Amino acid sequence: MAFLQRYDNPPNEQLKTLLSRNLGKTQSVTKQVSAILDAVKEEGDAALFCYASEFDGVNLSSLAVSLEEIQAAEEQVDGSLKQALSQAYTHIHAFHAAQMPIGEQVEVAPGISLSRKVVPLNRVGLYIPGGTAPLFSTVLMLAIPALVAGCPEVVLCTPPGKQGTIHPAILYAAKLCNVKEVYAVGGAQAIAAMAYGTQSIQAVDKIFGPGNQYVTEAKVQVSSTTCAIDMPAGPSEVMVVASPFSNPSFVASDLLSQAEHGRDSQAMLVVQGEKTEGKDFLDRVEEAITNQLTSLERTEFLTQSLACSRAFIVPDLNSTAHIVNSYAPEHLIIDLGETEDDALLERVVNAGSVFLGPYSCESAGDYASGTNHTLPTNGWARSYSGVSTDSFIKKITVQKLSKEGLTSLAPTLLCMAEQEQLGAHRGAVAVRLGEEK
Repeated sequence: MAFLQRYDNPPNEQLKTLLSRNLGKTQSVTKQVSAILDAVKEEGDAALFCYASEFDGVNLSSLAVSLEEIQAAEEQVDGSLKQALSQAYTHIHAFHAAQMPIGEQVEVAPGISLSRKVVPLNRVGLYIPGGTAPLFSTVLMLAIPALVAGCPEVVLCTPPGKQGTIHPAILYAAKLCNVKEVYAVGGAQAIAAMAYGTQSIQAVDKIFGPGNQYVTEAKVQVSSTTCAIDMPAGPSEVMVVASPFSNPSFVASDLLSQAEHGRDSQAMLVVQGEKTEGKDFLDRVEEAITNQLTSLERTEFLTQSLACSRAFIVPDLNSTAHIVNSYAPEHLIIDLGETEDDALLERVVNAGSVFLGPYSCESAGDYASGTNHTLPTNGWARSYSGVSTDSFIKKITVQKLSKEGLTSLAPTLLCMAEQEQLGAHRGAVAVRLGEEK
């Protein structure tokens, strides 16, 4: 059985269509999300309780998760997972701590000193999806850089399970990252609560985290009027670049590990090499996919995702780089051999996160190598970076001029103010130099 649609070095006019995402957003999603946002904005907690009943099937007595519940979760997480989370925490913290900037200080001329003050965002909101699996790894990816940046207030929202509780691994990861404010709220309504504020949830300055099309749409809508967001991240995706000499089982595993995220995920394969060898390699990848599927559980998601995934055979490095940069993948796995890996990396300008070599599987970055897995999707890697420590800080410019500094700069300031016909600007300089009262 063939899972991947195959294309041999397609022309540019066809490529745009072939690289389109597996998205299902419709106008109805936009309208539904808008209605949810309005309801939460107007009704506050009452709307959140209503949506918990309607969407999550639970009747909550409280939105807030108590510190006692967070503490109790520690006892429900087995030791092996605690150890794994500890190592992941160490790696992620080390990499993000290294990203913490120091404000620049420059004297551009005598008496004119410029600097930038690094300030953490005061209150940030982290959204952790629920749905088909507890994404406790995302707690680490968002809460650790917030902790490193020094954000004073961190709030976490995640949907409740059928019993009205939060998965203990999510609560344990939150505790590990010193997150004390947790709410059992999911979906677009959680984004609304963090953006607008309710009786229980104070509004935040910026919202972070992935989610389904409703969550993504909610983030986009609130970002246009009310609250900053990390990026408009949607369904996850990977592009694997291989050669006919790559290990087909490795490649198949990379495609499957991405496809199992959800039916709207996308796994793309680029094989760089001669046409006949490329076709033979694709046959071996398909065989490996078939074999590996027999031991996997999320086959419903896997088969639907793979049905919208594609494989390309291209002749050379330039063609490969063109496809990669045109697609702008969230995850880019490069396995061409060490020399070619580096050569392609030099040409890559659009990607969320890059994985070099046969042993750099996406799973490493998703969990514990230390890079962040909250990344731009749907082509947004052309203009967005993934979440980092920078995402949780802002930089305020500071300048200090002495009288001598202002005097030396005055001719330039006066000239520019006069040419722009802004008399008050000119006056603010002149009055300081005793030229005007």
